[in-house]
Amino acid sequence: MPRPLWSGAVSFGLVTVPIKLENATERHDVSLRQVHMEDGGRIRYRKTCEIDGQVLTEDEIGKGYEISKDHVIPITDEDLAEMPLPTAKAIEIVAFIDRSAVDAVQYGAGSYYLTADGPVAAKPYVLLRKALERNEKVAVAKFALRGRERLGLLRPLGDALLLSGLHWGDEIRSSEEITPPETELTADEIEGALELMETMTIGSLADLDVTDQYTEALHEVIEAKAEHRAPKPAEGEEKAPAPVVDLMAALEKSVADARERRGESAGGGEATVHEMQAKPKKKTAAKKATAKKTAAKKTTRRKTA
Repeated sequence: MPRPLWSGAVSFGLVTVPIKLENATERHDVSLRQVHMEDGGRIRYRKTCEIDGQVLTEDEIGKGYEISKDHVIPITDEDLAEMPLPTAKAIEIVAFIDRSAVDAVQYGAGSYYLTADGPVAAKPYVLLRKALERNEKVAVAKFALRGRERLGLLRPLGDALLLSGLHWGDEIRSSEEITPPETELTADEIEGALELMETMTIGSLADLDVTDQYTEALHEVIEAKAEHRAPKPAEGEEKAPAPVVDLMAALEKSVADARERRGESAGGGEATVHEMQAKPKKKTAAKKATAKKTAAKKTTRRKTA
């Protein structure tokens, strides 16, 4: 069992659910050490004091806030524990919202399982989970973890509750600066892209047949070096992306390839992109999607002095 990262309670109106927070994900990355190439010796890093040059151990190192170059205020763990912060020991549910109303760009600040802390917590824990299932909403929560206050979405996942951390709105860059110039597209080109999307549509992520090829290849390199042999060549040929000359031809070929991968037979003929007969074949200016001013306008932090 992983060690809990945090313990406290979920505050749901006047209902309190004692919980513990655990990581919901785990990493399977291959760790590489830094070594001296000449003799293979490990590279070590030492933490030293810039005043007296003394090498320090972890229990000798604290935190501090630099007010000026020569003035640092020490901040102890006791100082942080005594902060007047309501979310220091509570995950506060502040609202409920449709999950689709949250832009995916806001996700990315960690995912955590909430576990009921003791037998007494089981009933309010299950009550909150079932209420969220019945309501088909997600709870917007505030919580403090690893030295900062965060926003999160609390939702059921199986028989558990999952807290997904969110970026604050002012942490998300506007997309306006990278939006391409207005471009003309034909109705047939748009229809071709829609047909390609349809041939590539799946029911869920569990239906994807994909693997982490980078990690597999890295394992092969390590094994080959240990066995003093050359790594096995990659299966298939690496294809460099070709420049798009004829967009319609590329779409038609892509639709045919996607159907072939899905095992669909041509049946009534070759896979082609169907023309939209109801619309004239003149070029129409595609409406440029107005870039969202990010979720910052909706979920901005209050700045205090």
